Amino acid sequence: MDLKKINAELKGKSPEAIILWALLRANKPVLTTNFRPYEVAIIHACTSVKRDLPIIWCDTGYNTPQTYRHAEKLINDFSLNIHLYAPKETSAHRDVVMGVPAVDSPMHDIFTEQVKLEPFRRAMQEHQPDVWFTNLRKGQTAFRDSLDIVTQGNDGILKVSPFFYWSDAELDQYLEDFGLETEFKYYDPTKVLENRECGLHIATTVKS
Repeated sequence: MDLKKINAELKGKSPEAIILWALLRANKPVLTTNFRPYEVAIIHACTSVKRDLPIIWCDTGYNTPQTYRHAEKLINDFSLNIHLYAPKETSAHRDVVMGVPAVDSPMHDIFTEQVKLEPFRRAMQEHQPDVWFTNLRKGQTAFRDSLDIVTQGNDGILKVSPFFYWSDAELDQYLEDFGLETEFKYYDPTKVLENRECGLHIATTVKS
């Protein structure tokens, strides 16, 4: 698969066209979401093309009340085919044992493994997707700047980011055009800062 050629051809396409391109090559596609700001855009775009697309939500258990209300509204409004994955320990139990470690703490890697990476691996093992839709965008982190619309992991899964080259302003317009709401009071305890990676996307090594 010539990813360089594919990305050059897809760069000027609409998100819906990119999604359709990927679905035509997929047997078991999935979308992952954490209901962070602007996730509604990719949820809307993907389900507009494939209504019953499986949507994996790995809930860390540490989302804000606003994020949980936003997620429930989208799940109900769009009748989403949600597959929920949670850590094996409750957040109440973990709060007693370790709390939420600072990012420079030796415990932070263990925390991230428990609340995000293990549930994600479990989800992917159960679904065995060949196409994985994400809302990664250029400019979010240095690592994500090295990616493109379509990348491929060492597991062979095609990772497709239909809004990769879109700015916040363009997404704001998309939301306005389709009457969509987003929620900005979001917190990820594995990242804390927007320009940090939790390791989930880095773990799915990209090959050229």
